[in-house]
Amino acid sequence: MERTFKPWPALWALVTGFFMILVDSTIVSIANPAILEDLQTDITAVLWVTSAYLLAYAVPLLITGRLGDRFGPKRVYLVGLVVFTSASLWCGFSGDIGMLIAARAVQGLGAAMMTPQTMAVITRIFPPNQRGAAMGLWGSVAGVAMLVGPLLGGVLVDTLGWEWIFFVNVPVGIVAFVAAWRLVPNLETHAHRFDWLGVALSGIGMFLVVFGIQEGESYDWGTIAGPITVWGIIVTGLVVLVGFVVWQALNRAEPLLPLGLFRDRNFSLSNVAISLVGFSITAMPLPLAFFYQIARGLDPTQAALMLMPMAVISGAMAPFIGRLSDKVDPKWVAFAGFTIVAIALSWTSLWLEPDTELWMLLLPNALLGVGITGVFAPLGSSATRNLPRSQAGAGSGVYNMTRQVGSVLGSAAITALLNARLAAELPGFSGGFGGEAAGSGGSGGLPPQLVEGFSAAMSQSLWLPVIGFAVGALVVLFFAKPKVTVAWGAGGSAPAAADADAPAEAVRPE
Repeated sequence: MERTFKPWPALWALVTGFFMILVDSTIVSIANPAILEDLQTDITAVLWVTSAYLLAYAVPLLITGRLGDRFGPKRVYLVGLVVFTSASLWCGFSGDIGMLIAARAVQGLGAAMMTPQTMAVITRIFPPNQRGAAMGLWGSVAGVAMLVGPLLGGVLVDTLGWEWIFFVNVPVGIVAFVAAWRLVPNLETHAHRFDWLGVALSGIGMFLVVFGIQEGESYDWGTIAGPITVWGIIVTGLVVLVGFVVWQALNRAEPLLPLGLFRDRNFSLSNVAISLVGFSITAMPLPLAFFYQIARGLDPTQAALMLMPMAVISGAMAPFIGRLSDKVDPKWVAFAGFTIVAIALSWTSLWLEPDTELWMLLLPNALLGVGITGVFAPLGSSATRNLPRSQAGAGSGVYNMTRQVGSVLGSAAITALLNARLAAELPGFSGGFGGEAAGSGGSGGLPPQLVEGFSAAMSQSLWLPVIGFAVGALVVLFFAKPKVTVAWGAGGSAPAAADADAPAEAVRPE
């Protein structure tokens, strides 16, 4: 006998775990100086703690979305949650940088199993006339999590140590597992074949590009070993990725990347825009965290509190923006969001100087929260609005993959840019900051003669996410006007008037 369920509690159960895995995309940024000092490493190595997570998160998303279609989003989500929570323990107990990077990669794999399932469930249990509000919740969780990460990280690093940014996931993971087990329905499954060649090509290509970009400055963008050069690695990675796309077009069985989904203009543009969001939001906290802690001498908690207005305002406004996206053309909501964020970050960059009063930097940070709120919900609802039910997992996998690919490239690009600007502003300055700059937990202690150059390097690096959000504003202007779509919700959701005979999504017995 089928058991009735309520869509909203099911969604809340899923976004609990979703919040946790997205917090881990940015929580390390504020802890980087402390990890750098405690594990006796350098800036490039410590930034691989974030890049390894993002890379392992991004590459499998296409196939984990299909796994949700094949075995049910609830089952795949729960398995991923167990992997993620277990890897969090491993991260906390890591005694050297190599072990921490490896544990973060496993953690990213668990996150990759979970993320597509949250969006697929929204697409499958909410009718289109409620999907904007549901995506508003999903989007607000995504936005707030990525902004709260540095704040939570600062408090934990200061009070308990950097290890606790990972240990805290264990109780949250347990609560999320129980909630999802009880509240999320078993939805109808769809048979799929898995494109293992596509998985290999996409994984190898992404790794080569990210490794080349992130490690390029370490080798002066020249030779790594023998005939192997940085640019050779990057070009090889791009060629492999082109081969991946060609294979997807030629694969007549069932490609990993369903190129047919991109015939819908809004799906295609939403993917471009969300990749720019992932790129920019990942790049944004690093210059700020290093500026506040290294140049201004704040401890991790104080540095994190400088980001608090953004997180509070974004969280408060998100539900209203989600409902607004159901009533007006989401293109204009997204355009306003991207534009406001670009303005706020430009404002911040211009004021990122050693003698700027810290309270003044809270003003553009608050404006940043207003803008971020208008980005996630309209993009999510536009991307999924016309997805057929059999492709819900694949479509959400593509969408989340492009966001994570953007995050991976953002992490690699900001690492390269930070190193380049430090080398230009402070010739001979160690990329690892050394003991004198690390201070206590990485905060303060920078010699006065280096503060101005260091601040300039951080300010210049912040223009990278500014450009990303500005380009995103242009992309969303090309969105098509939303269509009246078919409702195929579940759990008793009424179908839209445009398709009153559309069947509800099947809910399997528990």
